[in-house]
Amino acid sequence: MVNQVRVAVLVSGGGTNLQAIIDARDAGQLPAAELALVVSSRPDAFALERACRAGIPAAVADRKALGDQAAFEQTLLSLLQEQGIEVIVLAGFMTILSEDFVRRYPRRILNVHPSLIPSFCGAGYYGLKVHEAALSRGVKVTGATVHFVNEIPDGGEIIAQKAVAIEPGDTPEILQKRVMQQAEWVLLPQAVQTVCREIQQQREETP
Repeated sequence: MVNQVRVAVLVSGGGTNLQAIIDARDAGQLPAAELALVVSSRPDAFALERACRAGIPAAVADRKALGDQAAFEQTLLSLLQEQGIEVIVLAGFMTILSEDFVRRYPRRILNVHPSLIPSFCGAGYYGLKVHEAALSRGVKVTGATVHFVNEIPDGGEIIAQKAVAIEPGDTPEILQKRVMQQAEWVLLPQAVQTVCREIQQQREETP
């Protein structure tokens, strides 16, 4: 059996997407992945508590305290390298990584975005702003997308998408919750397993 792929989850807040990944691991749905590290850009993120409860090593790269992007990314990179991380999952991570950083991990950084890309995505579209835009536009179907991260915000290759219906009377908050429950929390663990299994297969094929 090829070794599991070591995965880091980067977080900034409550960690609900992290919890979905943890729950999938505990249910035996991530056989190719080892949740090896959680890194938060904020020291007060509840996601750190989730990591602790799940027995996952956790660390803080405090974006505000470190001052600038270069120092933040160097700290983050050191943490990832120390743990031998191969795949990075952005799960409510509220810092855009530089082009130099993402080039170090081609097709190895995953992000979940709460719309059906290419709709309502790119710079300025995050959190409730995405759902506000979808409702304002009057679309009848929205959803979530898991994609690889490149130098363009929400511009990387799509891994998976799932549609979610917009219901009469939806508010941005109600829609956000439905998209998380029906799409984000389903797609993200599946995508982690898919990418990690592909890496395992590449190892198996390498003499």
